[in-house]
Amino acid sequence: MAEETLTKKDIQELLSDQTAVILDAVDEKIKSLDLKFTEKFDKLTTTLDNFLKRMTDIEDEFTMMRNDINRMKKVIREKLGVELS
Repeated sequence: MAEETLTKKDIQELLSDQTAVILDAVDEKIKSLDLKFTEKFDKLTTTLDNFLKRMTDIEDEFTMMRNDINRMKKVIREKLGVELS
């Protein structure tokens, strides 16, 4: 069994290689987490957009119904002389 002598430069190169491998692994993990976060954020944004559209549609319909009721009250007041509150 031959003894291998490592120089300071050899150790620095090995540590540098090891650091590069570790950093590459960490970068891949961060990219994976970022992709998952982005997908979940996009899904949440879509859900909120759909909810907001539904709320806006309901508010618009409510406004139209209120206007219809006010017109009906006016006709009842004019034709029957009955004031509805």
